[in-house]
Amino acid sequence: MRGPHNLIRLIRTGATLERTGAMGLIMEALEAPPLVRATMRALAWPFQWLGDRGDPTTPPAVRALTALGPAYIKFGQILSTRPDLVGEELAGQLRVLQDKLPPFSIDTAKASIATELGHPVEALFDDFSPPVAAASIAQVHKARLRETGETVAIKVLRPGIERAFRRDIDAFYFAARMVEVLAPGARRLRPTDVIAHFEGVVLGELDLRLEAASASEFSANTRGDDGFRLPSVHWHLSSRRVMTMEWADGVAMGDNAAIDAAGHDRAALGARVLQLFLSHALRDGYFHADMHQGNLKVAANGDIIAYDFGIMGHIDEYTRRVYAEILYGFIKRDYRRVAEVHFEAGYVPRDRDVDAFARALRAVGEPIFGMDASRISMGNLLSYLFEVTEKFGMETRTELILLQRTMVVVEGVARSLDPQINIWQVARPVVEDYIRRAMGPRAALRDLGRTALVLSRYGPRLPGLVEAALIRQAAPEVGPTPHRWRERALWATGGLAAGAGITLGVLALI
Repeated sequence: MRGPHNLIRLIRTGATLERTGAMGLIMEALEAPPLVRATMRALAWPFQWLGDRGDPTTPPAVRALTALGPAYIKFGQILSTRPDLVGEELAGQLRVLQDKLPPFSIDTAKASIATELGHPVEALFDDFSPPVAAASIAQVHKARLRETGETVAIKVLRPGIERAFRRDIDAFYFAARMVEVLAPGARRLRPTDVIAHFEGVVLGELDLRLEAASASEFSANTRGDDGFRLPSVHWHLSSRRVMTMEWADGVAMGDNAAIDAAGHDRAALGARVLQLFLSHALRDGYFHADMHQGNLKVAANGDIIAYDFGIMGHIDEYTRRVYAEILYGFIKRDYRRVAEVHFEAGYVPRDRDVDAFARALRAVGEPIFGMDASRISMGNLLSYLFEVTEKFGMETRTELILLQRTMVVVEGVARSLDPQINIWQVARPVVEDYIRRAMGPRAALRDLGRTALVLSRYGPRLPGLVEAALIRQAAPEVGPTPHRWRERALWATGGLAAGAGITLGVLALI
């Protein structure tokens, strides 16, 4: 029975926040109502003895989340990129969680590498360094390849990390089920589905072979992107718990003083980070979903270097088009069209009033325009969006969770580089380009061409498939004879084939 263990885990979470002094800081940063603050502290205070004191040399929030485990650390990493939501003080404290966590011993790392790669570290690498970065799931060592002398980064999973994540995820499932039982109004947010999605993403991080494959695919997609590059993977020195990559030299994206000293334009970098993310998400449907400052560097020539590909996002082409049209509608301030897209995609029940929904969206979008980013309260904006979704019965779209979360993170990175950045103005050229390429006349013809290719593969079977479908549809009725159904099927197949032929002919002329 995991229930009692999970309940104790959640009580320990509140107790740890209270014991480390993080509870009040987090409640204050999130501007929680007084009743919520009093309730949380009243529930946690009697159980302080169950909480962990953490490392007293670290700030309270870092101390609490580090003591609670890797899943909580991931949450803190996200908040560290949003000073507009949690304040500069808390964001600065949480930034330590990105790549400055306590490392495990170098001997443990060497033993893991030897076990995974089948050779002692000394037989494969020279100048194997102490940890240069330690995050929630793995740490990185710098070394030189014995064969070639090339400088590489060696990523090694933390010992016991799989078990630790399993424990946290079980507790999150327990909390999600409690929310669904105790707060029926929250069921539309599908908290259990959200945790399931989070589980799939995180467990993918725990197999570094998958991360190496993600890096390879991402590199192929982005090879032509100006001002962006990725380190290459050394496949023969990588396994489930170890990954070896080219060493990326550059200034940490989170170090504004070093970026300024190197002569880089921070405003241009902020805009490029946001545009690259949108381009990858819309153009490729495959994007880096953990783009916080700890996973980004600025090369000497100004290129942005991304690494740590444990969390990658994928969205299908239909969803990309829906997402792009929603963004484009906000950019054009066409709230009626944004509302219609939500209804067409099934995001809002059809029995709701589209005009009322458009007016609600206008109240969300209008404050954005004509302001610089420093005057926009994203906390208030997100709060109002929640009210809108509740009012109109929208359900959480699990396929967009990672995209939305990453958009929040990337926006936070861009704003940390340029506090005055206007997110909508920067996004506009990328979204307009995608709309033009993916949703114009040429795109429609291309889609028809793809349909024709699919039909051509089924060509010999089409008459039988269409006939069977028509017969099934008409089975309860008294209708045409089987001979007439076959005749209709052949006519339908001929029409499809003719349409496909015309489409291919038009495409050939373009």
